[in-house]
Amino acid sequence: MDTLTRDFNLVWKNCLEVIKDNVDEVAFQTWFLPIVPVALENSTLVIQLPSHLFYEWLEEHYVNLLKKVIKRELGATGKLQYKVLMEKQSKPDDSKSITLPSSNRPAVNNPAVRPPIDVYNKPNRTIPNPFVAPGLQKQKINSNLIESLNFDNYVEGDCNRLARSAGWAIAKEPKTAFNPLFIYSEVGLGKTHLAHAIGLQTKIFHPEKTVLYVNSDLFFQQYIEAVKNGNVNDFIYFYQSVDMLIVDDIQFISGSKGKTQEAFFHIFNHLHQKGKQIIITADKSPVEIAGFEPRLLSRFKWGLTADLQVPDLETRIAILRKKLDNNGIVFPPEVIDYLALRIVSNTRELEGAMIAILAQASLNRKPITVELAREMIDKYVKSTAKEISIEYIQKVVCDYFHISTDMINSKTRKREIVQARQLSMYFAKKYTKLPLANIGMYCGNKDHATVLHACRTIGNLYETDKKMQAAIDEIEKKMKL
Repeated sequence: MDTLTRDFNLVWKNCLEVIKDNVDEVAFQTWFLPIVPVALENSTLVIQLPSHLFYEWLEEHYVNLLKKVIKRELGATGKLQYKVLMEKQSKPDDSKSITLPSSNRPAVNNPAVRPPIDVYNKPNRTIPNPFVAPGLQKQKINSNLIESLNFDNYVEGDCNRLARSAGWAIAKEPKTAFNPLFIYSEVGLGKTHLAHAIGLQTKIFHPEKTVLYVNSDLFFQQYIEAVKNGNVNDFIYFYQSVDMLIVDDIQFISGSKGKTQEAFFHIFNHLHQKGKQIIITADKSPVEIAGFEPRLLSRFKWGLTADLQVPDLETRIAILRKKLDNNGIVFPPEVIDYLALRIVSNTRELEGAMIAILAQASLNRKPITVELAREMIDKYVKSTAKEISIEYIQKVVCDYFHISTDMINSKTRKREIVQARQLSMYFAKKYTKLPLANIGMYCGNKDHATVLHACRTIGNLYETDKKMQAAIDEIEKKMKL
């Protein structure tokens, strides 16, 4: 069946099946499900977009992926054309629209929305090794670094200051005592961003140096291919030839057979002995990580081990503002505060929520409000939607009393401030797993005895004071929204 007679709905359905395997669920639901195929003209698939924002976002972030799936379905001459709605209408045929062709520009490197390197990510595909042969010229090595993951876009806070400072020092002078630099944290806290930033900054300070970033899963697959093709020596030589090796998510080779770890052991030893910098990231510290040979684990501990903690409220707000500024997007301050207060454990979910809100506002011509943010969080960020942090508790309590959160940490003994402080302690004990001493630290640097007294006081007032009972119920209701 040629492209003239093929069903455009079937073509787009096949495209979606591939796209779904190459983007995360939030991005797929946000940017691809609202698209409606409307025609297939020769080798050009025409799709209807709900707004011009969709056109700009798809062309900026997903153009490479779209081109590949279209050419897979329609052949080498396959093209994509957009019809963009100019008015809010439910049916594409009844809507005023403009027709826009797909551009020839490459997609930007955006870590939250970028497609995988290989759109046809089949388990049995051949993974080419990046090397060619011994004697490879260094300038021909592709660093695999993502330009947008730089220090300018990396927000510093108490949660990451040690790791960031060490990374900057390494970039400025790679021959430091921080070799290897072992960075670990839970997912979504910035390990990969920091690793790329160190590599990019090193190339700025030292353009003559060869920097290479590789995910350990790809490293493992490359090694398997090298064994199959009989060029393990070339594989090892290639990695030993770089000046800075960045290995992301090292835990992926923790359960691999001894030969892979042995190859990495020889690469590590050679680079370290030559004074070349090694940077490793993982989801656990060297003490906790399992599945590695003891000799490798001991080498992971040679340099500096730095962890990335969950960012505090101020850092989360700064991260969100940075992401919005980088994308030229404006959110009302109260929406930014709401997202930072409700999503506390994962910066990737902050970005996912931002994208979902932006798309929903564009799709339904809705203003960006706290209500819309709440709807999107409940829908897309279920894992953290009901999580209540002490910062969020303080914000709700202080909003009720029309005071700033800074007042809770002040030494004032004004009645309403004391009540707000005591209520914050009461709800923190009820809704968080923090020890009493930590709650006290967050609420004016009080000790655990003060927290216990505050909780008893609020509990007694709830039983005896109807006005206070109503206030507690109202605050609790707002807290659970």
